[in-house]
Amino acid sequence: MTNLGRRRLIDRLMRRLAALAAGLVVLPLVVIFGFLLYQGGTAVNLDFFTQLPKPVGEPGGGMVNAIVGSLVLLGLAGLLGLPAGILAGLYLAESRDRRLTWLVRFLADVLNGVPSIVIGIFAYTVVVLPMRGFSALAGGIALAIIMIPVVLRTTEEMVRLVPASLREAALALGIPEWKVILRVVVPTARAGMVTGAMVAIARIAGETAPLLFTAFGNRFWHQGLDEPIAALPLQIFAYAIAPYDDWHRQAWAGALVLIALVFLVSLVARFATRRPGGA
Repeated sequence: MTNLGRRRLIDRLMRRLAALAAGLVVLPLVVIFGFLLYQGGTAVNLDFFTQLPKPVGEPGGGMVNAIVGSLVLLGLAGLLGLPAGILAGLYLAESRDRRLTWLVRFLADVLNGVPSIVIGIFAYTVVVLPMRGFSALAGGIALAIIMIPVVLRTTEEMVRLVPASLREAALALGIPEWKVILRVVVPTARAGMVTGAMVAIARIAGETAPLLFTAFGNRFWHQGLDEPIAALPLQIFAYAIAPYDDWHRQAWAGALVLIALVFLVSLVARFATRRPGGA
């Protein structure tokens, strides 16, 4: 075999290995989504999205309160976690104090690796006990703590990718540094920052352990942020361990809706960051 033929053979082999690896990456998601569709597709109907859960042992009902509760918790977590994570990421990327930025970056990485149940216990201690009750606010704070390091690190990396020549050109025009950051750096890195924020939201959408210690769950509509609130992960957990077949089907349906919610968030991030005329 000639040298050219050997190179072509290796090229075809590597292309097929790369395609196989790409297929293996996608396969788990396809299998999980198909399995959820098979198990819970029959329970996804209009009642599922419009009715409250039925009493124990009674078939039917829905999870509308859990769906709305998850959206409320995600909104609270976003309001608390996104500003803190974005501002901290900008500070790490733009600060000239290397020792402090190294410490903050290290602690953020440690926080990102802390098990979510530990964060739930922490929120229970510092929020639930002083408030003398479970609440949506406590759940939002716990999820925000999980979100912050993800947003921080993503924002930092995206801001660091902005070419230094853009900063230098703006500074050469006499623009103050804070205006350069707000009007040049942030708009340039916006696509990556939005993607990081959406990834963080998708990351916390399915968290269950922190909510067991904070939001606790509610079979009815919540009346305020200082009261327990339902959430899809909590409802799925409660139904999955129950001895009723109908509840098991609704648990699968809830998991399917949760996966669809994560997919929708990712799709929104894709469209929000797409450049005109680009992919």
